[in-house]
Amino acid sequence: MKANTPLIILMLTGTLTACSQGYDNMQDRTDSPCGDKPNCVSTQDNREQHHLESFQLTESATLEAIERVALSQPRTTTVEKGTHYLHIESKSKIMRFTDDLELKIVDGFLQVRSESRLGHSDFGVNRKRAEQLRQDLRQANLIK
Repeated sequence: MKANTPLIILMLTGTLTACSQGYDNMQDRTDSPCGDKPNCVSTQDNREQHHLESFQLTESATLEAIERVALSQPRTTTVEKGTHYLHIESKSKIMRFTDDLELKIVDGFLQVRSESRLGHSDFGVNRKRAEQLRQDLRQANLIK
């Protein structure tokens, strides 16, 4: 049994790591309010700690242009792209925690939802990311 202990630990670690890597086929949650934890912000959530002001698009805004701007943020990758929807993963610099940034174009507005996958608080990281995205989109003339 002692000889198998390192192998068992290695297998369990691999299994747990594989289970925590991401959300393949994650459902579009841009319309959903954030949970009760302070690790999520959304344009669709009216509660003060979670609320983001709306992102009104310019006439020239396209999903492709929005994606290019979003991917200019460090450690981001596109996970899913639809006609009007983007799911982008952002990794933290040191611990490599994954946050989900979801963007959807609806009636001339960009719905934005950014949420940490793990932990209780994100220490304002998702709000900072969303506001940086707002600034970058405004600079690219994609939002008003």
